[in-house]
Amino acid sequence: MSLRVEVQYACSRAGVPSKTSIAAWARTALEDLAGDHVELVVRIVGEEEGAELNERYRHKSGPTNVLSFSYAGSEGISDGSALLGDVVICAPVVAREAHLRGVPVAAHWAHMVVHGIMHLRGYDHIKERDARIMEQMESRIIRRMGFADPYA
Repeated sequence: MSLRVEVQYACSRAGVPSKTSIAAWARTALEDLAGDHVELVVRIVGEEEGAELNERYRHKSGPTNVLSFSYAGSEGISDGSALLGDVVICAPVVAREAHLRGVPVAAHWAHMVVHGIMHLRGYDHIKERDARIMEQMESRIIRRMGFADPYA
């Protein structure tokens, strides 16, 4: 599978992972997809844009750590040969969460990339059963990257 990840920095890059790291994490999250080519955008934003998007699309105030916008709609992508969608990650929120949880910043960034991609693939955590499935998949992917299980 070939993967094209466009990384957009719409905020300060201080403390934010490189395009190379983000693309590597995305590739690991998509390893099991069949298909020839996958494209996605990972946009790194500040709190203002994060809050605006969260309000507009989720009707919740304030920024959140990660938002996903699938090109395929709510059913996600299963064949892997398509434009997957956009993952928007709010850098200040991710930094705060990593600090509060006492986890390495890079591990939390990797988790947010994987979590966003899982949403693009059609997974969610609204129902308890679906949350367990999504969390188990994320945990396997994160451990393959050499990070600790984010749900342990």
